[in-house]
Amino acid sequence: MKHKIPDHKEHVLDCKQGAVRAVRFSADSNYCLTCGSDKSVKLWNPHRALFLKTYSGHGHEVLDAHGSGDNSQICSGGMDKTVVLFDVASGLALRKYRDHAGTVNCVRFNEESSVILSGSIDSTVRAWDTRSRGHSPIQILDEAQDGVTSIEVSDHEILTGSADGCIRRYDLRVGRLYVDLIGKAVTSVTFTRDGQCSLVSCQDSTIKLMDKDTGEMLNEFTGHKNTQYKIDSCLNHEDTLIFSGSEDGCVYIWDLIEAKVVHKLDHSSTRTVHSLAPHHSEPSILTACADKVFLWKSSQVESDS
Repeated sequence: MKHKIPDHKEHVLDCKQGAVRAVRFSADSNYCLTCGSDKSVKLWNPHRALFLKTYSGHGHEVLDAHGSGDNSQICSGGMDKTVVLFDVASGLALRKYRDHAGTVNCVRFNEESSVILSGSIDSTVRAWDTRSRGHSPIQILDEAQDGVTSIEVSDHEILTGSADGCIRRYDLRVGRLYVDLIGKAVTSVTFTRDGQCSLVSCQDSTIKLMDKDTGEMLNEFTGHKNTQYKIDSCLNHEDTLIFSGSEDGCVYIWDLIEAKVVHKLDHSSTRTVHSLAPHHSEPSILTACADKVFLWKSSQVESDS
């Protein structure tokens, strides 16, 4: 079976915000956010290569951002140890949360976009109620033994990856914590679309597909280079392909079942491709390398099966 692979560059966004630290699609994949080393977050329509708005409020590099489900708010975190909640329409910073003791690596809204979860180099995940006027976290998850590098959230679970080599899954329905020791520092975690598995990137140039309930490794993906940096991996909208950035200027694409590299997206650069954002319903992906963001789409007109 052939997959529709995003294999050609549709647009290149020259973000003009220093190094782009992260790129994220909006909930409907119509817009995207870019996080810059110039302390800014920018909003784009990547399908038309159209810049829309700049959000300022951080005192240092912005490392991650996430849009709310209705596209009305943005949360972001960065090296100033701060989590900021922005209003999309006005561009104003509505809240600034300063309780972390170190760089904020990752931020996510919960399913209802009422709580922001932030993971930090201070080894904690903090939860912030966006509807409250208070500036203290409503909960602190402090089980990690090293910096929290990645967070994923579902309707009833929080999945975290840490530099201590573990992934932790908090099941909010039953109030339980499940820990799987992966080995090397974890740089990226994500759920598969069916919610049965976790995709985990490690700083030993491996990506592992883990059974969520048993902790068993189902498959391993290699060929890319990831030994120094925090690099994203993700699945396509059909759970059939695995994508990962790499320290050699490419994005590697594997077949989920066969674990073979089926394509590489060459960015014509020796710089690390570290951030990825897959489209939620089409064979399309955003990638960040140096100061630019690339939108890749499939050149196949219709699917082969």
